[in-house]
This record gives sequence, C-alpha cells and structure tokens, in this order.
Amino acid sequence: MPSLLHFEEDDLLNCRFAVSPLWETQEAVRTLNRPARHGYQAHWLRRIRTAAAGLDLAPLWLLMPQTGYSPDWLGPPPIGPAATFEEEIAAVRAADPEAAREETARSLADTPGALESSRGRALLKDPVRMVQELADLMETAWHTLLEPDWPRLRALLEADVAFHSRRLAEVGLGGLLPEIDRRFGWQSHTLAIEWKGRHERELAGQGLVLMPSVFIWPDVVSSFDPPWQPTLAYPARGIGGLWAEPSHHTSDALVRLLGRGRATVLTSLDEPATTTALSHRLGLAPSSVSAHLTALRDTGLLISRRYGHQVLYERTPLGMALASGDT
Repeated sequence: MPSLLHFEEDDLLNCRFAVSPLWETQEAVRTLNRPARHGYQAHWLRRIRTAAAGLDLAPLWLLMPQTGYSPDWLGPPPIGPAATFEEEIAAVRAADPEAAREETARSLADTPGALESSRGRALLKDPVRMVQELADLMETAWHTLLEPDWPRLRALLEADVAFHSRRLAEVGLGGLLPEIDRRFGWQSHTLAIEWKGRHERELAGQGLVLMPSVFIWPDVVSSFDPPWQPTLAYPARGIGGLWAEPSHHTSDALVRLLGRGRATVLTSLDEPATTTALSHRLGLAPSSVSAHLTALRDTGLLISRRYGHQVLYERTPLGMALASGDT
C-alpha cells in the first residue's frame, strides 16, 4: 500500500524546498550500515573508512530500523532553507526528554530485540542523558564524515533545488512531483508514494517540505508525524558524478571494452545530460550519440529520466565505476 499525503488548498501555497546538513549527516550514518546504498558512494566510503572505524555509531544505528520508524527528535525537518548544522543540532539538544523517550521507544520496537537490549534499556532509563549523548554522537559524525565535503554536497543539493524550482514554475506542483521521482503519483489533492511502509497524513495547511538528499538513494522518505512539518526526502539529481573527478581523457582499457564512441559518451556524463547536449559537447552527430546512449542504457551502465520534454541520461553505479576506473 502506498503512503498518502492529503493536500488542502492552503497546502499547495505552503510547499518549499530545503537543504539540511543534519539530515545528510543522519543519512550518511545510515548509509554506512546499509550496503544497498553503497553504489553511488564507493569513493566516499573508501575515503572515510578509517575515520568511520573510530566512531561507535551503534547507538544511532539502533534507532534506524530497516523498515519502520526513526525518532523525529533526532532528525527533525530543517528549520529553514539555509540552516547551519550548528543551528540544527541545537534544536536536537533542546528536544523535550520525555517526548524523545516516547519516540525512541517506538523506534526501538521496530527492530527485533532492540527494546529489550541493554543499550536500548539504557537509552530509555535516562532520557536527558540520552538526548545529550546522541546529539554529541551526531555532531561527531558531522565533523568526521561530512563537514570536509559539505561545500561539494551543498552545491549538488542546491543545484537540485534550483532545477526543480524552475520546473515548479513551468509545470506546477502536480507536474513536478512525478518528475522528481517515478514513485510519486499525484491524484486530485493526494500524493501517493510507492515505497516501503505505510504513512498517511492530512497536511492541514502546513504544506510540504521537499528535500533532496545525497545519501538517501535508492530510498524515498515521507515523514514526519505531528507536530513536525510534513517532509518528503528524495535522491538528489547528479549523485552519480558527485565523487568522480572530471574526466580529461578516455582510458585505452575502456575503449577496448566499449569502443571509442561509447567509452567517450560514458566518460562525458559527469552530470546528467541530454542527447543534444552531449552531441554539442562531443562534436558527434545526434544520431550517433543517441545510439551510444541506448546501448549503454541497455547494458545497465546508464539510466534515463524524463523531465518535461527532455530525457536526461546519467550513470548507474556500475557505469560510474567503469568511467572512473574504480572497478
């Protein structure tokens, strides 16, 4: 069953985009413990491996069930369009301990054995201490895992917001949401989200926060419970080329494997692009570029997404690895 978000007229006027360094920190921590998310993050994972090994992230992982509820107090919706991590973590530290305890117990119940575990019981025994210790751990994770790369991450997230803001002006919210992700379906005043779990909420005039994320792929997340503002997080555009350095040449090995034309097209897709854009960039006939793109897509090295009248091609994790020589 899909998750359902029910809009009223005022909700359509109160939708906004946001970027959250706290959310990205939480999702980066979650990604470390979820191999299914590693495809686009191979370069980052290799680079932070040693630093991550020095962190005890188990208390946070305990509150990140594979399916189910993660406590809203630990990763609340962004408090503004350009909030800093320091502002966001201050809101976490200010969480009401008893409300945090309630949410934490609900989250622990979604992981078999967690509620009865010694660590789970310790968290619930002293909620004041729990709030401060988990906030400290989240802040350490930020400084260790994300802060050095935040300018690069923020640039990608802000580019996503800029692109989808333009599309919002062109096609409206009803046209934009299915473009952002194929799992979003718009019918009348209800947004249906085809993903794991079941969540239903009347937005009741609060509107919806749309939030791109680098680390959430391949998931989408529809959250939060009242009184938090409803938020929809989705994979940001262009994550396939986020960690790859610009390609200055096409390797001979890749040419031998794919042929000159296909290898050149694959290595040129540092960012999603259309057939026409690649044709101009590479000085090749559109028909040749189109044939190469189709072959690369059919072999699992690219995916294509439609945005309005345009079809954008981007690398899959396998295509990114081949293009960057990380195989």
